[in-house]
Amino acid sequence: MTGKLPGYFDANSESLSARIATGLHKLGLAMKQQSWQQANGAGLSATQGQILAALVAQGPLTGSELSERLGVTLPTISDSVRVLVEKALVTKSPDPRHPRASLLTPTAQGATLGARARSWPEFMADAVADLSPDEQRAFFSGIVKMIRMLQEQGLVPVTGMCVTCKHFRPNVRTGPSPHHCAFVDAPISSEQLRLDCPEHERAPEPVRREVWEQFLRRD
Repeated sequence: MTGKLPGYFDANSESLSARIATGLHKLGLAMKQQSWQQANGAGLSATQGQILAALVAQGPLTGSELSERLGVTLPTISDSVRVLVEKALVTKSPDPRHPRASLLTPTAQGATLGARARSWPEFMADAVADLSPDEQRAFFSGIVKMIRMLQEQGLVPVTGMCVTCKHFRPNVRTGPSPHHCAFVDAPISSEQLRLDCPEHERAPEPVRREVWEQFLRRD
């Protein structure tokens, strides 16, 4: 037989990008199911657990700030906060920055549940730990780029990520830690980039675009 016959799967497979999307969908379902089970076991809804986790991680926040950080509508946040207040898991106090807004703070019990809620995705971290270091680096790099694209499409909140922060300086030096965080005045590698930093301050859109382009020049 001369010549090479086309492989069956060359002609009968979805594109790699489509299969990756299918895989991410399956991972998303697993995380959703796990979060629901954990929240139900703690007597919370998944959104209530996310709120407590955010308050533990970020400190007191307003309803609008929670809505922005979690990508959940303000009415949904308000409904969940009302229940958390009724359960004595969250307290409200005047926000000195905004006279009409209230700061939400977890009670001792709320903080305990919030800390527990922050650990809900740990089962996924255990699965990622089975990847080789090179696989983890490539996976993380892809995640950063995907989240950034989804942010530009308005599908993911523009919060928390180094690459959207006004303190981030990409590719300002050579070596294993080419980036710089001006907030702590320290070098940072691509593997150390944060996706949910409590000190994040969103850069203006033109600056975000310029920073992203500079970040990609070396990546």
